[in-house]
Amino acid sequence: LNPNVSMIKGVICGYRVEEIEDPLMQKIRYMDKLIDELAKGKAMEKILRK
Repeated sequence: LNPNVSMIKGVICGYRVEEIEDPLMQKIRYMDKLIDELAKGKAMEKILRK
């Protein structure tokens, strides 16, 4: 994953992604968050907050 992955904030599946302690589960939820945002029609540039 990108080194800036920690910039992803928000709630997915009822959990705040930045508060998940298990590293593997946190990476999975980061990917979930990206996919959900893309499915809503957001541009990748906005999602990645460059």
